[in-house]
Amino acid sequence: MKAVFISFYQAFYDEVMAVLEKNEIRGFTFWNEVQGRGSVDGEPHYGSHAWPTLNSAILAFMDNAKVEPLLKDLHELDLTAEQQGLRAFVWNAEEMTDKSF
Repeated sequence: MKAVFISFYQAFYDEVMAVLEKNEIRGFTFWNEVQGRGSVDGEPHYGSHAWPTLNSAILAFMDNAKVEPLLKDLHELDLTAEQQGLRAFVWNAEEMTDKSF
């Protein structure tokens, strides 16, 4: 099982939800307002006067086989507005309390 953390510009909300739906990713945790700045380029999203935009974030857990198609679709979405930012990070998830996954 894998955990995928997705950080994205808030304006991408509907598109990210559509990608999750397309890839049959049901279980996730969503944070509406997170602040950040990309490690390479792109605009900061601080919710401030100088940088008023914000990001959102999702943490989703899934079977290993779902990760690659999800990352592919998220990358395609990111390419539509690269300066706004969308990143996904994958971790191993070793245990969970509910085995009905």
